[in-house]
Amino acid sequence: MDHVQVACDARGPEVRLFLAKVQRVTSRNASFQQWLALLTNRTKRHRAGEFLVQGVRPITLAVQAGWPVHTLLFDVGRPLSRWAAGLMDRVEAQQVAVGTELMWALGGKDDDTPELLAVVEIPPDDLDRIPVDESFIGAVFDRPASPGNIGSLVRSVDAFGGSGVIVSGHAADPYDPKAVRASTGSLFSVPVVRSPSNRTVLDWVQGVRDRGIPLAVVGTDEKGEVDIADHDLTGPCLILVGNETKGLSAGWRAAADHTVKIPMSGSATSLNAANAATVMLYEAARQRGWAPRTTRPA
Repeated sequence: MDHVQVACDARGPEVRLFLAKVQRVTSRNASFQQWLALLTNRTKRHRAGEFLVQGVRPITLAVQAGWPVHTLLFDVGRPLSRWAAGLMDRVEAQQVAVGTELMWALGGKDDDTPELLAVVEIPPDDLDRIPVDESFIGAVFDRPASPGNIGSLVRSVDAFGGSGVIVSGHAADPYDPKAVRASTGSLFSVPVVRSPSNRTVLDWVQGVRDRGIPLAVVGTDEKGEVDIADHDLTGPCLILVGNETKGLSAGWRAAADHTVKIPMSGSATSLNAANAATVMLYEAARQRGWAPRTTRPA
């Protein structure tokens, strides 16, 4: 890779000129192929231990939350915005100017070329990353097939004050670009941990209980014991959500302390898995007297 001097466009007197010595990639070389693999190849993504993030909000939240950023890629064919220049000025990461056509390919969209992409480190799959106390609420997604549904569930957990998400069994990847995009940045606020089996999670649940926290495991099922509103969700609670087409596995169904159902009318007999989890999370928040945020954080 060669080097290039890059400056942001000064759109006002308060915007200082940003000058940095960066690397440059304008062909589909080995570096580009490696970044493309992070976008398209799950195995290579996890072998490298990093993934691609795009969008002002997700990248900003990743930086604010302290996630390690390895590389910042930006479009060599356009001037840097004030946001991008400021972020590149304060984040310690390799900086690479990438050709516009290559940025479009790495953006993973048909209608837009991202100004900036971040190569971010994947955290360890350690269940102890999820904080648990007497007010805990979290979710287990059992063998989800859709990365978009994972991202949507993470977003809902974040929105309703949840503490973590566990993706269990053979499942889609929470670091797939579709999952990251669907989370709208909540992936960087809510710990998401992959677990190969329910046994690993249940051992963790028992460890929580051994610490004196009465963590209840509550499954969602169309044949649940009671309607969701009739079950007490005010204590520490781990919500189980099943695969989009097959529901909860036999192992998770047996592990649930209780199962609840969401009453429905009309011709629908079930909800999308992420939507069902959202209903559960809202009901738990409602029972706890949760007050929504009325203003956006600064």
